[in-house]
Amino acid sequence: MIGRFANIIVDISHEKVDRPFQYRIPEALIGQLDVGMAVIIPFGLGNKRIKGYVIEITDKVEYDEQKLKYVDSIVKGGISAQSDSLRLAEWIRQNYGSTMIAALKTVLPVKKKLKQVIRKNIVCKVDAQTAAAKADEFAKKHQNAKARLMQELVLQPVLLHTLVTGKLNIAAQTIRALEKAELIEVQVEGTYRSVLPKNITDLDNWKKKQLSPNQNVIVDNIISDFKNNIRMTYLVHGVTGSGKTEVYMELIEKMIAEGRQAIMLIPEIALTYQTLVRFYQRFGDRVSVINSRLSAGERSDQYERAARGEIDIMIGPRSALFTPFKRLGLVIIDEEHESSYKSESMPKYHAREVAEELCRIKNASLVLGSATPSVESYYKAKKGEMRLFTLKERLAGGQLPKVYVEDLRNELKSGNRSILSRRLYDLIRDRLQKKEQTILFINRRGYAGFVSCRACGHVMKCPHCDVSLSEHTNRFKNKSMLVCHYCGYTIPGVTSCPQCGSKYILGFRAGTQQIEEFLHREFPTARVLRMDADTTKGKGSYERILSQFANEEADILVGTQMIVKGHDFAKVTLVGILAADMSLHVGDYRAGERTFQLLTQAAGRAGRSALPGEVVIQTYQPEHYAVVHAANQDYEHFFAEEIAYRDLMMYPPVAHMLAVLVLSNDEKMAEIQINTLAEQAKQQFGNRKFVLIGPTEACIGKINDIYRYIFYIKHGEYQVLTAVKDALEQTVYARKWNADSVQFDFDPLNNY
Repeated sequence: MIGRFANIIVDISHEKVDRPFQYRIPEALIGQLDVGMAVIIPFGLGNKRIKGYVIEITDKVEYDEQKLKYVDSIVKGGISAQSDSLRLAEWIRQNYGSTMIAALKTVLPVKKKLKQVIRKNIVCKVDAQTAAAKADEFAKKHQNAKARLMQELVLQPVLLHTLVTGKLNIAAQTIRALEKAELIEVQVEGTYRSVLPKNITDLDNWKKKQLSPNQNVIVDNIISDFKNNIRMTYLVHGVTGSGKTEVYMELIEKMIAEGRQAIMLIPEIALTYQTLVRFYQRFGDRVSVINSRLSAGERSDQYERAARGEIDIMIGPRSALFTPFKRLGLVIIDEEHESSYKSESMPKYHAREVAEELCRIKNASLVLGSATPSVESYYKAKKGEMRLFTLKERLAGGQLPKVYVEDLRNELKSGNRSILSRRLYDLIRDRLQKKEQTILFINRRGYAGFVSCRACGHVMKCPHCDVSLSEHTNRFKNKSMLVCHYCGYTIPGVTSCPQCGSKYILGFRAGTQQIEEFLHREFPTARVLRMDADTTKGKGSYERILSQFANEEADILVGTQMIVKGHDFAKVTLVGILAADMSLHVGDYRAGERTFQLLTQAAGRAGRSALPGEVVIQTYQPEHYAVVHAANQDYEHFFAEEIAYRDLMMYPPVAHMLAVLVLSNDEKMAEIQINTLAEQAKQQFGNRKFVLIGPTEACIGKINDIYRYIFYIKHGEYQVLTAVKDALEQTVYARKWNADSVQFDFDPLNNY
C-alpha cells in the first residue's frame, strides 16, 4: 500500500498510549510498508526505539507534518497482522476491556517468524551405470569412503547429508572431492519442522465411513446454506459416540471442495493426538496442528504454512482460532461447553464469541458441537439465534451405558470407608478377569473447597447467592472460616453438621496418586496408568499415555477431567466417577452445569463399541438434579431445571455479569480503588436497575504480594455492562491509576 504516513499502535500495554500515533514514512520504505507490519519507531522524549504495528497507511496528515517522526525500519521476521486480524483485535478490545496492543498480541499467537530448518541433500549427478563404474574405480584405488558413497548413490540417487556423514561415516573432505569431480551435488533447502507424531504416517488403511441419514441431514443443510450465501451459527447436540467428528470431517471435506479452509478447535491438548490421527488419515499433510506444547520454531512454521495456503485445516485449542487463513470458510468448536475456551488472562475473551465475530468478518460458518452443550448456547438455540441439530443415537449402534448411582452416605453407614464403593470394587475385579479396561475419573474441580456432611449430605451454602461456601484457614489465628466468593459473606468454620449433628462434616480431599496407590494394593496384578498434571508435563506425554492405553498395555486408567473428553477406547466397558460432589459445590453458579457435563462426558467413555458399558457414579447427593439427569443422559430435563435457577437468580445467560477486579501491592489503595469504582457504577448507572454484589476481597485475597478486591454487576443487557466498563476505564485513566491494576471479565466462568 502506498502512502506518506503510517498510523501505528505502539507495543506498550498501557491505556495512556492505547491509541494510534502518526509517523512519516521515509522515502526508502514508501511502497514497502503495509498494514499489519511490525516496525521499529522512535518514541517519547528520548526517542527510544520500540516496536509497533502499522494499522493504517494514508496520505492524510493529522498533525503538523514537520513535527512527525520517521519510521525507523521494518522488523525483520516480524509476523504481519492481516487487516482482518486488526479488525478482530479492535472488536476484542472494545468487548473485553483491554489495550489494543494486548488484543493484537492475542490475535497474533506467533510473534516472530523464525528461520526454517535447513536440510542438505547429496544428489548424484551421473547416471547409475557411471556411478557404479566410479565406485569400482575408487575401490581398486582403495579410496573406500568414495567407493562406499558412490555405491549407495547407485541404489538411491538422493541421500540426506546427515545420513551420509553419520551412518555411512563419510568425511566432509570426501564429499568436497566428489563434488569437485562433478559426480555429486550438495543441495540445500529450507524445510518446515514437522509437528506430526512420528508414527502417524504408518497408519492402517483408512476407509471413509458411511454417514447415517441424520448425519447427512446436518451436513447437507449446512453446506446448502453456505452455497446459498447464508451464514449462521449451528449447534450440533449429539450424545457421546453419535459420530459428531464424522460430521465435522465431512463438512470440512465439502468446504475444501468449495476452495475454503477450516479451523477445528478442541478443548484439551490431550485430545490432539487422537483427533490428528483421524484427520491425517482422511486429509493427509493438508492438516496441521498448533498448541502451546510446540516449540517456537514449530509454531512459527505452522503459522507460515497457513499464511502461504499450504494447509487447509488447522487443529488446536483456543489459539488455533487465530490461524491466518485467507480463505476461511468454516470454524468448528468441538466440546464447545468447555471452560478452557475462555481466556484467563487479559483480554478475557471467550473463543466461542470471538469465533462468531471472526466468521462474520471472514464470511464463514460456525459449527458448535457437544454432547452437553453450554447453557448459553442451548439457550440461544432455543431462542432461534442458532440452528439446532440433534444426534440421539450412537453411530456404532451400541447402547448408552448402564449407570449406577452409589450413595456414599449408605456406604459410610455400612462401614465402608474405602475410596471405592462396593459395587465399583466388584465391577473392577470383574473387568480384570474379562481382560476389559476401566477408567477411573477423579472429579477434582473445587478441590477441598466446599464443606459437606458425609452422614446426611448437607452442604454449607451462602444465604444470599445460593452457592456453596468455601473453606479458608487463617494461618495466623489457625481458625477455619467459610466464605462466599461472590458477596464475601463469612461464618466461622463448623465442627458438626447443622442439619443432623454429625461430626463427619469437612472438606473432601482425594487425589489421583492416592487412588493409584490404592489400586496397586487392592489389585496387585492390574496394570495401572495415571494421567494428570504431574504425569503429562513432558512433551509427548499425552500421546504416550493414551497410546499405551489404546494399545491395551494397561487395564486401568486413572485421571482427572482430561481423560473424559472425546477419547474413544473400544475395550473400555467400565467407568468409575469418584467424588462427583467435588464440582457440585464449588461456590459457583455454574456448579450444577459443570457437574452434569463432567458426569455425562465421563459416562460416555464406556461401551463405545460392541461391548456393553457400565458406569458407577459415587456421590453424597444422589438426589441432586445434575446427578439424576446425568445418570439418565437427559440433557433436556437438566436444561429446564438449570435455566429456571438462572432466571430466578439473574445469572447468565438469562442476564449477564461483569466482574471488576482491582489488583495492587498496597492493600489500602486496592480497597480505595474498588470502593471508588463500585460507587461510581451505582451513581452513574443506578437508574438502569442493575444488581451489584460486593465489593469484597477476592476468592484468593493475595497472590505474590498483590492484594485482590472484586465486585460483580448483573444486568439483563450486555450493552449496559460494556457501557459500565467503558465508564470505569475512563475513571482509571482520569485518576492516573495503573490501567493494568483494573481488570474486567464478562460472564466470568470462574471465581476470583
